[in-house]
Amino acid sequence: MTETLDSRQSAQSLGTAAARNLATTTKTAPQMQGISPRWLLRALPWEDIQGGTYRVNRRLTYTVGDGCIEFVRTGAQVRVIPAELGEVAALRGFDDSEVLSTLANRFTQHDLSAGDLVVESGRAADQLVLIAHGRVDKTGAGKYGDQTALGTLADGDHLGEQVLTDQPGTWPYTARASTRCTVLTLSIQDFHAVVDQSPALRAHLRGFRERGAQAQNKHGEAAIELSAGHTGEPTLPGTFVDYEEFPREYELSLAQTVLRVHSRVADLYNEPMNQTEQQLRLTIEALRERQEHEIVNNRDFGLLHNVDPKQRVHPRTGPPTPEDMDELLARRRKTRFFLAHPRTIAAIRRQCTARRLYPPTVDYQGHQVQSWRGVPILPCDKIPITGHNTSSVLALRTGVDDDGVIGLRQVGLAEEREPGLSVRFMGISEKAIISYLVSTYYSAAVLVPSALGVLDDVQLG
Repeated sequence: MTETLDSRQSAQSLGTAAARNLATTTKTAPQMQGISPRWLLRALPWEDIQGGTYRVNRRLTYTVGDGCIEFVRTGAQVRVIPAELGEVAALRGFDDSEVLSTLANRFTQHDLSAGDLVVESGRAADQLVLIAHGRVDKTGAGKYGDQTALGTLADGDHLGEQVLTDQPGTWPYTARASTRCTVLTLSIQDFHAVVDQSPALRAHLRGFRERGAQAQNKHGEAAIELSAGHTGEPTLPGTFVDYEEFPREYELSLAQTVLRVHSRVADLYNEPMNQTEQQLRLTIEALRERQEHEIVNNRDFGLLHNVDPKQRVHPRTGPPTPEDMDELLARRRKTRFFLAHPRTIAAIRRQCTARRLYPPTVDYQGHQVQSWRGVPILPCDKIPITGHNTSSVLALRTGVDDDGVIGLRQVGLAEEREPGLSVRFMGISEKAIISYLVSTYYSAAVLVPSALGVLDDVQLG
């Protein structure tokens, strides 16, 4: 104490500690680390809907199914989930759980090393192969007899679906494991043994073959019969455009919270910043972050879970190479932008730099962003990175006019603060706490399957 008094007595001017008691500090508004650019919410065109539901009508498509199959693992043993067999097109819609369980139990597990043969071109197609883990490369004979890469299969994919038809024929390609793989196989003999014991499965397969015999275009849609290049007066074919009988309907999802502010804080501590407004601002930021996360990851309408199997691309070697980006870009017309985690964008740049390629940045909504072939690559930290250090790259065509991906919301809500977001006063409790209900309603719709694609399981290391 004596030293403090002596220092004060020897000081020739007012100290800063004492001066702060009479000064008004310069301060920032409350900061929040969780705020991201939210490029997806800014890039999606938003459609205002009424009634909370949006129906997407499409032409009738026969080639449904053919999706990603999930498995369960118990130690080193892997089993297919019986209901997941419905992702094979021939079994789509067949819901007899007992028969599906019988089929699932007849699969045999095989652990393969890199380079092992899975199936060989020209040999009889005699098994359905499910890839539980690993990557398999497909190759076939080119025009002049050389080997041509036909694509890559990975976790959840399958091959040999022709085994479930009357004429399985031979393998049109060779499939070889490029990494360590775990595959499950069902022999044609085991499949027929189950079919012979199940009248319901026989009837289902008969209906599948009849649908497959109907005329289709290359997208699997019911064909429109036309005549072109004719002369004279031939009889022109009659036709009609068939629609899906039960089209997909998207219901608006929501994110909500109740914001509570004590009246004493709202009354006495509102200068120089309005406490209630700052609380609302940060709450709305958190809701918007959750909204973008749901649009990417929600299992019902999220983009990652609504990619058509034919629009899924697997990397050739693991990292996201320029060749993989070209393959993803080529799957659709008018790709408006790519969406990737910032670490994935860094991995893409590393692969380009290794090949002495330096894609330019492009101007997007007033900002300079990375691009590939002139298409912006927008960062999105909501795309997950798995425990195996892998992630995904999404490619989107957007807008109703281009049959693309759109965001859904409803405007005109009571006490609307932003489009599709409302802040409603809920009253004051007996403890003098003011409550506000903060709600936002949203969803996303893919108008046609080719509007959305994904490069899956790219390695970031």
